[in-house]
Amino acid sequence: MTNKNFIKELSQRLECTNAEAQRMVKSLIEVMNEEFQSGEPFMIPGFGTFEVKKRMERIIINPSTHKRMLVPPKLVLGFKPIPSIKEKLKNGGEENG
Repeated sequence: MTNKNFIKELSQRLECTNAEAQRMVKSLIEVMNEEFQSGEPFMIPGFGTFEVKKRMERIIINPSTHKRMLVPPKLVLGFKPIPSIKEKLKNGGEENG
């Protein structure tokens, strides 16, 4: 789904203009970014949790040169869906009946 399609769908569901829907999405992303910068997890009820995690430094080996290299630590963004979404995806997108 493209951003344009998402905004159109959201505006139809909320019965608002595309500009209002775009502003809501932009505001949500700004709030999420602020939380990520502070290192706090961001939970969306009924969907899941976004969390900033620290990936430790590690040693990798270049397969072509067999040279060892140190990869420095870095922050990565992780997402953990709620169990019902995880289960639905595990079952090929079908609801449990």
